Amino acid sequence: MTPEEVGERLVALLTDDSPDAPPGEIVAGLSGGGAGHERAVVDVPVARWWETVGTAKHNGALGCDYFDWLSAVDELDDGFRVVAHLYSTRRRHALLLRTLVPRDNPVIESVIELFPGAAWHERETYEMFGITFARHPDLRPLLLPPGFEGHPLRKEFVLASRVAKAWPGAKEPGESEAGTAKRAPMRPPGVPDPNEWGPKAGQAPPAPARPPRPAAATDRPRRPATPRPATAQPRSTSPSSAPTTSQPGAASPPAQADSPPPAQADPPPVTQPPTQSDSSAPAQAGPPSSAQTDPPPTRPSGPAPATGEEQDGSGAPRAEGGD
Repeated sequence: MTPEEVGERLVALLTDDSPDAPPGEIVAGLSGGGAGHERAVVDVPVARWWETVGTAKHNGALGCDYFDWLSAVDELDDGFRVVAHLYSTRRRHALLLRTLVPRDNPVIESVIELFPGAAWHERETYEMFGITFARHPDLRPLLLPPGFEGHPLRKEFVLASRVAKAWPGAKEPGESEAGTAKRAPMRPPGVPDPNEWGPKAGQAPPAPARPPRPAAATDRPRRPATPRPATAQPRSTSPSSAPTTSQPGAASPPAQADSPPPAQADPPPVTQPPTQSDSSAPAQAGPPSSAQTDPPPTRPSGPAPATGEEQDGSGAPRAEGGD
């Protein structure tokens, strides 16, 4: 069933044209949320609240067997709007039920006989809004401490503040038990003056007024003008002051801050000398490889050749010819 069909079905089930029917109009509508998220919304009179919740649960076409939540909204002069959200686990549709409770007599019938899980929701609504749920067996505070006065979610409820009840310890910079000077505390929006509301109403002394700020002096003497120091002349950037190439071992002159550093020249390419095997080949850049260089000459291991004279066994030279 679509949300429109759910609302129309519930309105048709609750329609009673008999003269004994409770007064009030039953209106069906849709909630927000966009396509796929809207749900049926049905507004009923407060006298038919219990009957509406029971019809939504027990009717086979609706079958809203799951109780989700119950709460209320403060509508000021119109009263309190009690809202309950139900869901059908079998047909996968939701239903939002609403009714308006008068402000001067906020009483509505409890539905814990239909949904026992609604007990905690009704207790919270009772202490937060002051709405009484008739036939509730245990309507006592759920969240607030014992002895709490007022209903916090009503719009006429005045927000509590440390202005009415002192906060333990230091509260602002400079506030301590030593009695040092402190700045006046600022009241948040919705908190009245402690002299107008609270346990110290009419007893708290009024806040001291701030003393007026002194007017600005108009006869202030003018500051004497001080002479500015002469600005330093910038260094000249003539070509004569450019750094020159230094010789090895000589100290390089200090670099000037206002002249750019000299550009370094690229190192000359390394050329390879031609080898004996291919003297006509052009020189190639790069270091010579071991395959292209000639092997170093080696000393022969045999006897040295005779050069015009022979040696005897003793190693002394012997002249040729002679007797």
